[in-house]
Amino acid sequence: MFNNSTILITGGTGSFGQKYTETILSRYKPKRLIILSRDELKQYEMQQKFNDSCMRYFIGDVRDADRMMQAMRGVDYVIHAAALKQVPAAEYNPMECIKTNIHGAENVIKAAIANGVKKVIALSTDKAANPINLYGATKLASDKLFVAANNIVGEGETRFSAVRYGNVVGSRGSVVPFFRKLIAQGTESLPITHPDMTRFWITLQDGVDFVLKNFARMQGGEIFVPKIPSVRITDLAGAYGPDLKLDIIGIRPGEKMHEIMCPADDSHHTVEFEDHFVITPSITFFGRSNEYSTNLLGEKGTLVPLGFEYHSGNNSHFLTKQEILSMEEQAKQ
Repeated sequence: MFNNSTILITGGTGSFGQKYTETILSRYKPKRLIILSRDELKQYEMQQKFNDSCMRYFIGDVRDADRMMQAMRGVDYVIHAAALKQVPAAEYNPMECIKTNIHGAENVIKAAIANGVKKVIALSTDKAANPINLYGATKLASDKLFVAANNIVGEGETRFSAVRYGNVVGSRGSVVPFFRKLIAQGTESLPITHPDMTRFWITLQDGVDFVLKNFARMQGGEIFVPKIPSVRITDLAGAYGPDLKLDIIGIRPGEKMHEIMCPADDSHHTVEFEDHFVITPSITFFGRSNEYSTNLLGEKGTLVPLGFEYHSGNNSHFLTKQEILSMEEQAKQ
């Protein structure tokens, strides 16, 4: 699929974009791989690492509709990873979050349709399910936009889907690098928000592989959710600082105790496959099939029971402290 194709990654200098680039270059021979982001320093630094002849670096912002239209000329596949993601920052800067995560999503959709892009996958988040913070609310709105775009395209062939997953091991701004920094500075305690808090946990490579496979699976309109383990925040702190005290600092603005990926209210159109779930569209697509129990790879799924909810607190797989450390080591490879 990706050999001799042109691929565009919005927000491509981020953790996901760099791992995706590394993976694409190691497995395929793309015609062009376009990195679009607004930070020239990060682009300069990324060029030192990825300078293959197929690489193109575009300075641009998803808020800029004209630039998105230019960037998508001749593009076959788009991964929309650009977003403002920090929960407290979004609470204090709501309009900036809305401009990037909602208006930016609209610009991506319009540019993809106008340029005849084949497939678009938008990265979502567990915080988009039953959101209580602005970041999650904007990503839910973004998800709805990408699903509905499959109707907006009319007779065009562009297809849109989303991928929703949880916290990424060791990504920029996440808790693990923060814990490691405090430990290196000789801290006597690690701050945690609440002793009962849980989160979904995934490596960057697993996230990239899931997105890659979903390009082959997707019909358009799906929200793909991987089956991944959970962590207890106390186990996370205990894994990295087993001899350190825990300092309970309280839940930050917009945080949940547990994250949800498949809400109970969506159970009547959630399909379970062997290693993932698909939340199917709540709207009817005109002139095309709305059957999602078999995907384009021939994998078959079944509807989950009514009222089923997939959240980090009721997960069947919680990582042990040793598994947490092993997962981080795996993520470094």
